[in-house]
Amino acid sequence: MPRKTKAGGRGPRRARAGWLKALIAIVVCGAAAGGLAVYRTVSEEAAERPVTTDEAGRLALSRLNLYQASPVAVTLTADEGGGVSIRVEGIVDYRNHRGVGRYRTTGASGPLDHGLIVWDTGGLGLAPDPAGTATDVPAWQQAEHIPRQGWSPRTYTADPLDAGLNLLVQLGADRPDNPLLLAQSGARWLGQDRIDGRGYDRFAGPRAQGSAPDGARSPLTYWVDGDGGLRRVTMRMPGLGTPTTVDLTGRQADAKLPEAPWLTG
Repeated sequence: MPRKTKAGGRGPRRARAGWLKALIAIVVCGAAAGGLAVYRTVSEEAAERPVTTDEAGRLALSRLNLYQASPVAVTLTADEGGGVSIRVEGIVDYRNHRGVGRYRTTGASGPLDHGLIVWDTGGLGLAPDPAGTATDVPAWQQAEHIPRQGWSPRTYTADPLDAGLNLLVQLGADRPDNPLLLAQSGARWLGQDRIDGRGYDRFAGPRAQGSAPDGARSPLTYWVDGDGGLRRVTMRMPGLGTPTTVDLTGRQADAKLPEAPWLTG
């Protein structure tokens, strides 16, 4: 990503800054998983409990499985408060921790804004949709035609969209986590759901130090299948009733991330 400057008129929320750092530490040190968007789910209610050895093993494999599946189709929905929500649909390549997609902002009275978005571990960049481009053209193909100077970059704030993108791009890893450490860090089994006809275990994630009070549940909830495949993750944000949510819907082998936003020199 090019040098980040402030853009988009979205100031940082100081009260959330420390919480966000702790939350991202969960991803760096813990397991990854799936999210929430528009979906049908049937939950089997049961008392939550610590994860078993098998469940900890599947959580430990989930980040590596996501990395190996790259590039992966993703959908992120963030509630910004005040009736404003943002939806991002795109792809993430976990081999270089970069994402590209299309965003749409909606308010109480209807659509507010839309365009292209790229992001990595350092921040994000926005650009208008290219004029005259068909709406069914994938965002990554449209982004190929945006020159480097056509993007408006900025560093991350602690707002829900930024926190979700920052979390999302760090979910994959080139090695599995330590299942014993996951179990010892408070990962818990919460129940079972069916998403698009497939069964998933729902887990409260491991807790990084400072991310949640002692004994409290992690702000991250994961959906993982029997093979350690990631499908969904939800992230509770301070002061908001609706969590930031992510769906990971499978490999997109033909997708190619644009080079222009990250060119140097």
